[in-house]
Formats: sequence, structure tokens, C-alpha cells
Amino acid sequence: MKMSKKLFLIFGPVILAAVLLVALFLTPVNVQDISRGTIQRAALSQSPKVFRGMAVKKAAFSKNYVPFFGSSELSRMDSLHPSVLAQKYKRSYRPFLLGAPGTQSLVHYWGMQGIDDKLEGKKAVFIISPQWFVQGGINPDMFNYYYPKPAIVKWLLQAKNNSMDRYAAERLLALSRDRSSIENNATIRIAAGQSLTKFERIYLGLKANALDREDQLFSKITLNNRESAVIKSEKILPATYNFKQLDETAYYLGRTHTTNNSFGVDNTFWNKRLKRSYKKLAGKQANYSYLRSVEFSDFQLVLNQFAKQNMKVLFIIPPVNKRWSEYTGLSMPMLRQFVKKIKYQLNSQGFHNVVDLTKDGGKAYFMQDTIHLGWRGWLAADQYINPFLTKAQPTPKYKINNYFYSKTWQQK
Repeated sequence: MKMSKKLFLIFGPVILAAVLLVALFLTPVNVQDISRGTIQRAALSQSPKVFRGMAVKKAAFSKNYVPFFGSSELSRMDSLHPSVLAQKYKRSYRPFLLGAPGTQSLVHYWGMQGIDDKLEGKKAVFIISPQWFVQGGINPDMFNYYYPKPAIVKWLLQAKNNSMDRYAAERLLALSRDRSSIENNATIRIAAGQSLTKFERIYLGLKANALDREDQLFSKITLNNRESAVIKSEKILPATYNFKQLDETAYYLGRTHTTNNSFGVDNTFWNKRLKRSYKKLAGKQANYSYLRSVEFSDFQLVLNQFAKQNMKVLFIIPPVNKRWSEYTGLSMPMLRQFVKKIKYQLNSQGFHNVVDLTKDGGKAYFMQDTIHLGWRGWLAADQYINPFLTKAQPTPKYKINNYFYSKTWQQK
């Protein structure tokens, strides 16, 4: 047998497989449909793979799933959690949880890129955590942990010379550790208000196709399966929705889960996070401020995107645990000023569905720990969430103001 034939028999299958794999990743076709079961697992999983990708979110928002944007409060899966209530009482919507520890405005903004056609005119719930609004905004490590490369590549191809895209590019350059030359150079051009080169467009187009295929193939792998937690949590609820009975249930759950401390904090959270260190934290938050932060402009990116997609959004501002804030010295006048500032940013641009719960931090079992909504807190939020999502809402009239991208507003 000739040497060339022997080499072909050895390396031919490898070469053919490589060619087929490259074709698979570069050809713009749908690799597979995403099953309802996968969507349901993804909606509850809070998996970074879901945040980074687009395929599962696009499939979900084509159906009756509603994006719930937030952070770590969405991880507290008790019996009054929005996902549990929606399933127990067979509501017309299902929450798709887009929030986990460390997710803030920029993660949510980039997470909406590339799926904008599925968000057009859709409703959403957005939980604004005052704790995001520290001076430096999002932690760079957390931003890069959730870095949604498929969405960012798509965004680079569509970016325009306007305030939103230039600011987004500046923040991307400031935070991203993805320094591959072509993507980075393209981002620099967007930040400077310049157009991409022809070569950059060709490269990014091929890259976008490859990342799409990768996302569709692998986004459903290793999803956290929390369906059993929802099923277990809903068993304790009354068969039919009754606020009085649900409040009694929430009160009972709060009382039985906060028996080992005087702050009304969940027992497990207390043992793991506070028991050994709480004495050192007395008065430590006296100088905290949520009034001056780059996060206000990062949040403006989200508002700009909501307006661009004509979305109807319910904003919820949660409280802090009153007993804990008194112990740590967190300023309530400062928190009230934060609420006034963020409400002005919302209301002046046409976002009027704003629920302020910050005065409720002293109610029994309203909070699960120091800053996260708990049993009665989720039930209170549900009094706004359910009617907003199940009843017709007027078409909003947004008037985006680029002033909110300025350093003047950040520090005002």
C-alpha cells in the first residue's frame, strides 16, 4: 500500500471530522430545538451558562416566561418566592430568573443583547438593590465571571455612534479581561464613535456564528435542577390563593426559621455568614453611601435598552433589615435619598411602575437575612407582581435622557 494512502487512512477521518466540526460551528442553522423541560430547568437554575448565552433565553421568551432581573435575592427559594407562587397557582406567566450573587446592571444589559427581538414589547420585573450603588459599581471579577461573549460579539456588529453604545464600550474596556485583539480593537472603535473595519465585520460575523452554535449545543449542560425545590416549597401553601392564609404561612415560616439570633435572620444564613463575625460589624456601615456611583449610568444602559424594546417593566426597591441596619449604623436618611435619586432617574424618563418597599424593613419576617427579601417580603412584592403581569398595562411613553450617562449624575 502506498504511503500516501496509509497516511490518508490514518489522518483522513481526523481531517474530515475537523472540517465537519468547523462547518457545524460556522454555518448559520439551528442545531436543535430546546425542549420545554430544558427551558423550565434554565428558568430556575440561575446558571452562569444561561446568563452568558442566548439560545435558552430566546426560546423561553418566545413562550410565557417573564424575565425577572435582580441579584442574589432571587436565589432565596422559599415557599413565597415568585417562581413557587406562579407554579402553585397556575398563573399565566413563569418567572425566568436572571439574577444571582454578583449580577448587576451591566450583566443584565449585556444579557439582553442578541435576544432583543424576543424582548420587544415584553413585560419584565426588575429588582433594584441599593447595595449595587457603591462608588465603583460592579466588581470586575463578577463582571468577567458572567461575561456573555456571544451577546457582546453580536452587539459589536450592531453598535452605533450614540451615547448608549459609546458608554457601553467604555465600560466594557474598563472591566473586561477579554483582550483578544480583534474584539478589543472593535470595542475601542465603538467607544471612539468610529465604524468597524470590513475585516472586523467579517471576523466578528464568523465568530458570532461559531458562538451561536456553541451556545445551542452546550447551554443546557450542567444546569442546576431546582424544580424539586419548587415542588417541595409549594406543598406547604394553601390549595387556593388566599392572602390572609398565605401571610399566616409566611409568618409561621419566618418564625420557625429565625430562632438562633435577635436580628430576624434565617438560621442557616446566621450560622454560615454572621455568627462568628457579627460582633466586629457593629457600626461598620455608618459611612456607607449609595448616592455616588458609576452604577447609576450602568443602570441607565438597562433603561435605555428597555425603552428601545418598548418593554413594560415593574421596578421593585427592597428594604434592608431594620434591626441589622441599626446595629451596623447604615444611614436611613442616606437610603431615603438614594430612593429619591433612583426614582427621579426612572420617573423623569417615563418609567412609572416603581414599588418602594424600603420602609418595610422592620416588619416581622419581611426579610430573610440582612438585605434580601424573605417570606412576608416576597408576599408583599407579589401584590404588585401578579397584577402587573396578568393584567393589561398601558403603553409607556419613554423619553431617554443621555444626561444620566454623565459623571455629573453619577456623583450628584
